[in-house]
Amino acid sequence: MTRRALLAIGAGSLAASRLRAAELDGFYYRDYSRCFPEYLAALARGAYDARNHALARIVDRSTAEARQRWARETFWKLVGGEPERTPLNARMTGSFERPGYRVEKIIYESRPGLIVSANLYTPTSGRPPYPAVLFQMGHSTRGKAYGPYQQCCQGLARLGYIVLAFDPMGQGERIAYLDAAGQDSRVGADEEHSIPGKQMLLLGDTASRYQVWDAIRSLDYLASHPLVDAKRIGSTGQSGGGTLTMLLACVDDRLSAAVVSSGNTENFACADFDPPGSTDDAEQDFIGSGAAAFDRWDLLYPLAPKPLMICVSAHDFFGTYSPRYLASGREEYEKLARVYEILGHPERLAWRATPLPHGLSYGLRLDVYNWFERWLKNSDHRIEQEPEAEPEPERTLWVGATGNVTRDFRSLRPFDLIASKAREIKPASGGGWREAMGIKLPPRGENFKLLARTRSGPVTINALEVRSGEHVDLPVWEYVPESIVAAQATYLILDDAGRNARPIEDGMCHKLARTGALVYAADLRGIGDLRPEAGRGNAGYEIRHDSEEDYAWASLILGKSLLAQRIEDILSLVNSLPGRGRFILAARGRLTVPALFAFALTRVDSLYLAGGLVSYRNLLETENYRQTLANFAWDLFRHTDLPQLAAACAPRRVQIAGAVDAAGNRMAESAVRDIYPSANVTIHADAKWDENALAAL
Repeated sequence: MTRRALLAIGAGSLAASRLRAAELDGFYYRDYSRCFPEYLAALARGAYDARNHALARIVDRSTAEARQRWARETFWKLVGGEPERTPLNARMTGSFERPGYRVEKIIYESRPGLIVSANLYTPTSGRPPYPAVLFQMGHSTRGKAYGPYQQCCQGLARLGYIVLAFDPMGQGERIAYLDAAGQDSRVGADEEHSIPGKQMLLLGDTASRYQVWDAIRSLDYLASHPLVDAKRIGSTGQSGGGTLTMLLACVDDRLSAAVVSSGNTENFACADFDPPGSTDDAEQDFIGSGAAAFDRWDLLYPLAPKPLMICVSAHDFFGTYSPRYLASGREEYEKLARVYEILGHPERLAWRATPLPHGLSYGLRLDVYNWFERWLKNSDHRIEQEPEAEPEPERTLWVGATGNVTRDFRSLRPFDLIASKAREIKPASGGGWREAMGIKLPPRGENFKLLARTRSGPVTINALEVRSGEHVDLPVWEYVPESIVAAQATYLILDDAGRNARPIEDGMCHKLARTGALVYAADLRGIGDLRPEAGRGNAGYEIRHDSEEDYAWASLILGKSLLAQRIEDILSLVNSLPGRGRFILAARGRLTVPALFAFALTRVDSLYLAGGLVSYRNLLETENYRQTLANFAWDLFRHTDLPQLAAACAPRRVQIAGAVDAAGNRMAESAVRDIYPSANVTIHADAKWDENALAAL
C-alpha cells in the first residue's frame, strides 16, 4: 500500500487493514533487549574472523615481520598519530638512600609544560652499567607510591637493576580531579583517565596516545642515563601497568624484554563475544579497531621474538575482567606462540598464572624477578625469596613539596591541553561529518510491521516495528486520530526516558492525537524497551557494564559510534513511517543530539529540542562535564558542532528549549542565542515537554 493511499483512508479502515496483517503474522513482541547486543555481536564476529584470516597468512619470517610493521603503523593510526619529541627538561628535586639502593626524585616534560613525576631507584652495589626496568603503574590513585609497586621496585633495585617508576596521568602526583582536601582523586584512577579520554575523542586524540607517549619519554630518560646499559632494558607493570607495557611493546624497539602482569590480555572481538565486551578505561579501548581487525594482542606482535612473559590471575575472569578474559588470553597466546616459533625462539614466550585475585602478589613478583634475571642478566640463578622491602610513606616519594605537579611545578593537565586544542579548531560547516561517522542513509518507503492495535476514545493506538539495519527492530507507538484525513501535522516523539516513560493513554502523545495530529513515539538503540540485557558472567562485572557508557565504548571500538547508530535509527523511522501535513521531529535530553544530526539529513519540516546539550565546544571547555559518551564520535568536532549543524538546516526551523551546558546546568536564553545566531533557530528559556508546547510548533 502506498503512502498516499494509506493517508487517504479513514482511521477505521486503516486500523482494519493493519489488523488483518497482524492476524496473518501472529501477535508478538520481539525480545528487544537482544537487538543492540546482537548488532554488536555481529560486528565483533566480523572483526574476529577478519583478524584470524590475517593471522593465518603468517607463514614465514617475511610475513611475520610484515604483520609486526602493520601492527605498529595501525596502532599509531588508531590512537591519533605519533607525537613530536620535545625537550625533556629533566631535573632531580631530591633524593634519599636506603640499604642497597638510592632513590632520586625526578621530573621531566613528556610534552611542553606537561610534567611527569618519577622515582629512580639505583643500586648502591655492583658495577655499572646496570640493566634497567621501566615500571608502569596499575590503577591506584597512589601511583608510584602504591605499596606492592614499591615492593617490586625495591626488590629489583636490590637485585641490581636501575628502576624508573613514574606516575601515569591522573595518578600519584599527577591527579587532575582533586578532592576537597586537595590530595586524592574525587573520581578514582579509572575516571582520571576516561574523563579527559572521552573529550580527546572529539578532537581525534586518545588517552592511549597520551599514556604511551608518557612511557616512551620515560624510556627516553631511562635509556640515556649514564649508569644504564641501554641494550638491557625491560618493562613491566601490573593491571593497567601491564596494559601500558603492552602499548609500549608495540611501539618501542628499545625494550629487550617485558613482563605483562594481569594486564588486559583479553581481545575485544573475541570468540563467543559477550556484549558489550571487555570495555575498560579510555586508554584500553582502541577506537575503530574492530573495523581495522586490530585487537589488544596485536600490541605484542612487534616485540617478537624478544622475551615476553604473560602473567595472569585465574580469578580475573569473574573477579576483575569479563568472562572471556582467560579463554581469550589463552587462545591469543597460542597464536602469538606460533609467531615466536616461526621467528625461531619459542622459548622466549611464557605464560604464568596465579590462583590469587587481581594484584601484584608475591608469586607474581618472583616471576618478574626471575624473568629479568634470565633475559636481562643471562643468569640461571633462581630467586626463591623476595629481597627485603619496606614501602615508604607516600610523602617520602613526592617530587614536589605538596605532592601535586600542578601545584608544585605549574604542570599542565590533560584538560588544559584539550581546551587549548579546542580553541584552535573552527568546526567545518559542511556535511563531511556524515562520511566521517560512516552513516548510511536507509531507503525511503514504508518499512514497518503492524503488531497489534487497540482503541482509546477517539484515538487508535497501534504497536509497530520499524527495521533499522540488521538485528535491530525499533518499537513504535502510533497514535491515529479519528479523522486522519484532516490531520495537519505528524509528530515523531523521541523521549530519552523511552516511549513508555509517560502514560500511554491520556499522556502527551495521546492528547496530541486528540487534537487531530498523527503521532509516533519510538525507542532508539539503548533506550526504553531497547535497553540491552545484562551479559553472562559474574553479576558484579556484568551489571556494572550493562550501561549506556559501556555500549557506547563498544560501539566506538567496533567502528560504529552509538551516535551514528541512533542517527540511522531516526532516519529509518522518518523514511519508513507515513506522515500527514507538516512533519515535526521532537526530541528530549540526550536524544536531542542525534535528532539534530538526523534532521540535517531529512526533509522533516521542523525540529524541537528540549533540554539538550548546547554545543560540543562547551563540552570541550568544561572540566567537570556530565554528558553521555553516546553522543561522542571520533574527531567529530573538526567536522561540525551543533550550532553549525542547526544553521546548515536553514530555512527549516529549529527550536531549542531549555538548552543545558556540558555540566547539565540550564543556560540563560541570551547565552544560548549568542551561540545560535542563525535566523532559522528559535530559543526558548524552558525545556517544556508537553502537548501544549508541541501543539504550538
